[in-house]
Amino acid sequence: MNATDPVANLAALIRCPSVTPAEGGALSLLDSLLSPLGFAVERMVAMEDGTPDVENLYARLGTDGPHLMFAGHTDVVPVGDEAAWSHPPFAAEIDGGEMYGRGAVDMKGGIACFVAAIARHIEKHGKPQGSVSFLITGDEEGPSINGTSKLLEWAAAKGESWDACVVGEPTNPNQLGDMIKIGRRGSLSGRITVHGVQGHAAYPHLADNPIRGMLQLTQALMDPPFDTGTDNFQPSNLEVTTIDTGNAATNVIPARATASFNIRFNDTWTAETLRAEIIRRLDAAAVDGALRPDRTPVNYEIVWADRPSHVFLTRNNALISSLSGAVAEVTGLEPKLSTTGGTSDARFIKDYCPVVEFGLVGQTMHMVDERVAVADLETLTRIYETFIERWFGHAATE
Repeated sequence: MNATDPVANLAALIRCPSVTPAEGGALSLLDSLLSPLGFAVERMVAMEDGTPDVENLYARLGTDGPHLMFAGHTDVVPVGDEAAWSHPPFAAEIDGGEMYGRGAVDMKGGIACFVAAIARHIEKHGKPQGSVSFLITGDEEGPSINGTSKLLEWAAAKGESWDACVVGEPTNPNQLGDMIKIGRRGSLSGRITVHGVQGHAAYPHLADNPIRGMLQLTQALMDPPFDTGTDNFQPSNLEVTTIDTGNAATNVIPARATASFNIRFNDTWTAETLRAEIIRRLDAAAVDGALRPDRTPVNYEIVWADRPSHVFLTRNNALISSLSGAVAEVTGLEPKLSTTGGTSDARFIKDYCPVVEFGLVGQTMHMVDERVAVADLETLTRIYETFIERWFGHAATE
């Protein structure tokens, strides 16, 4: 198999059914592509009680600096209703100039293109004047516990360090060249429980309806806005994602109500200051008698989700200008530098080196009939190849 062909690379990767956390043959395939190029390939299994074991891959070409990392994941989300797919989700069939398959854009396509890019670079110029590594996890679409964070810790403990990283997530909303992600908002989740007194709906004075209290609390979380945004980030946004009582009866006031929420926050906040603000709002709302006149304060408790994601912004000019320049050279477009969207494994990598994200168009990710334009695979490979030349050229002048 010729590693310089991104279409063949992606087809082979899609045919590996690596639904998270299964390896599915995807890491073995990468090993077979990278080892002949001179990469030293290692695979480690990360584990933690209560979570599935996950196999990950680390491969490095070269021993000297500067050191460029490409990071990504071979695990994919489940296919859903397979009968709803136009083409089998693990067949990598091409129809109308598009390759269909789970993971085509999120994000086996990015990996396939970067492999092709470094293979072409080696074929044309020899090995880079420095090092290139692949840091590939099987746990990005899962709980993200036994994946990139532990692989980074493992590699760093072995003495690995990096000067820059590109994550191959599908960052472009409409066409290749639209957008480079140079940061991400933080993410914080929690679960509120309001305790009431169960009773008959016809005798509310003998009960304490927790839904009334919950409505006061959730209203306070959503209004007023937390901020109006900053120079580099959207306004912070909190969404209540579930409200539940576990009550199937229409004539019974429930004993308790629960609600879950998630807030995506900008650099106005840290996870710690945001927790404090949320508690302040809840405590103020708990004594509000608008929906509970003549009642004691709402009896609530809150449990925070583990491992909040922290906001970050990359300011490394060598990395950003090399990638932006490569995009402009290949596509003629000036990519927007953005911090929009959800979280990614860049949130772990930022603690080790400057990191940006750039990959395919993400319109069909996680959908039935996930697919990628075959022409985009060649274009992205050329962008990555040009970026590799530019980044190492920039590093050589420093």
